[in-house]
Amino acid sequence: MIWRAVTREPRRLARLAGWSLAETLPSFLIGHAIARAIEDGFAAGRPVAGLAWLALLGGAWLVAAVGARQSVLAVAAIAEPFRDELLARVVGGTLRHAVTPPWRPGAESVARSTLQVELARDAFASVITVVRSFAFTVVSVVLGMATLLPAMLPLVLPPFAAGLAVFLLSLPAMARRQRAFLVADEHLAESVAAMAGGLRDIVSCGAEDRVAADVGRAIAAQAAAARRVARVTAVRTLSLGVAGWLPVLLVLAYGPGLGASAGAVVGTLAYVVQSLAPALGGLVEGLGVSGVRLAASVSRIRETTPLPGPGSRRAGKGRGRAATPRGQRLGPRLGPRRTVRPRDTRVELRGVTFAYGPEAEPVVSDLDLVLPEGCRLAVVGPSGLGKSTLAALVTGLLEPSSGEVRIGGVPARDVDPAARVLIPQEAYVFHGTLRENLTYLSPASPAAVRRAIDEVGMTELARRLGGPSAEVNPAALSAGERQLIALTRAYLSPARLVILDEATCHLDPAAEARAEAAFARRGGTLVVVAHRLTSALRAQHVLLMDGTRVRLGTHDELVAVSPLYRDLLGQWTPDVKQVS
Repeated sequence: MIWRAVTREPRRLARLAGWSLAETLPSFLIGHAIARAIEDGFAAGRPVAGLAWLALLGGAWLVAAVGARQSVLAVAAIAEPFRDELLARVVGGTLRHAVTPPWRPGAESVARSTLQVELARDAFASVITVVRSFAFTVVSVVLGMATLLPAMLPLVLPPFAAGLAVFLLSLPAMARRQRAFLVADEHLAESVAAMAGGLRDIVSCGAEDRVAADVGRAIAAQAAAARRVARVTAVRTLSLGVAGWLPVLLVLAYGPGLGASAGAVVGTLAYVVQSLAPALGGLVEGLGVSGVRLAASVSRIRETTPLPGPGSRRAGKGRGRAATPRGQRLGPRLGPRRTVRPRDTRVELRGVTFAYGPEAEPVVSDLDLVLPEGCRLAVVGPSGLGKSTLAALVTGLLEPSSGEVRIGGVPARDVDPAARVLIPQEAYVFHGTLRENLTYLSPASPAAVRRAIDEVGMTELARRLGGPSAEVNPAALSAGERQLIALTRAYLSPARLVILDEATCHLDPAAEARAEAAFARRGGTLVVVAHRLTSALRAQHVLLMDGTRVRLGTHDELVAVSPLYRDLLGQWTPDVKQVS
């Protein structure tokens, strides 16, 4: 994954290499400039010549400053796509875990994964920066020393290579121990989060000592992992001493005996102290910290959010659906898939059964239901007995354990999202203009927006907010006002199948009636999961849900044959009278 991110765009690499050459120009010139300034300038009684050589070095530093700035931008152009790829993987993996047992990862797991993405992005950029800087600096220094005084190379390169080798050999151990530290840190965070969330139960059950011991073990494991990381990082100090300072001693001790002039000795020391040692220090810091962190973070992300492999699909069954036991909850499939625009909005449920888990009782059992094009259906029943589940099945958000759901002859899971719209009880409104909130499902002209506002009954709210161009603050809106915005958004969408899952529960009965009437005039198929039984009075058909038992009929038919429906009607008698 890391290598692919680096090599994905060769032109970006070439751009980075070009600016890196400019950035490391002083590494090549520094020894020559200092040696010539001493020998041909100040030592020879020609201070102007000496200053000229130093001015040349100063000009090289100006070029390097420009190169450094552009190199940072080039590194960002490589690192940001890498971050996007990791983030897409984390989001996809989180969604995948959310729809397979145990279905819903904890919020702390999602937060940790997102944090690891940011850490990996920063570490990746740091590694690219230090590795390319080290490589270009070493090449520049070797060329500079070879052209200044080749005899000095044996005094510098062997100890430098030895220190570098010591560091590189320690990297695998660093990576393993850093990864172990990350895992220990995750376990500690999970233990503390579980403890904090269950404090009342812990105290009521008298489990304080046992929980304290469990958390204490997690703390001890993290502390031990941190100490192991600290011990292995001590190797960095040894490698810096061997590679960075041993060459200085060798040059001072043996350089004059090789016939080196004072200028050549000082120039060589400048190469070592001002270029090689800082470059190695940056590499040690970058790979020893950022590189190890990068490897550990990416490895952990790959483990916790695996991509689906060849064995994750069942061959020959389910048209590519995830291999999940019957009766378990499924969500929208990840990755590209072909969607189909249905020919109409006829809804068919054939033998549909659904349960939230393989051992759970079915919420919907062997349901057969046909809604013709243009039908207006109200779904009623006591709370918690499957009304919202049915809405999710019709829209394809859930897949049945058995049976099939079709819209216009197309399986619900394969229907083009633009063909149907589901408005839940908690309406979604975002920061932006009112027009942006109303038209993000589908572009609409200003005249169409005004008509929709008037039809649904949002005129007064739009006027109070300041018109379609006004900025909307969701926190300043009531639940009913957010529902009006969501209803108007659905009205403007191209969807001809509209499912309102208690989407008017925060409106007063008159506003609810006006909104439902607007959708009835709009055309298409309308399914209303009713908050009030008045919705059943306005519907052509009523579906009464009582657990796995369902009954379909008109309002008058259900009043005549269903005691449960009469009980529900009695509970809502005030509203029925008010509307009628």
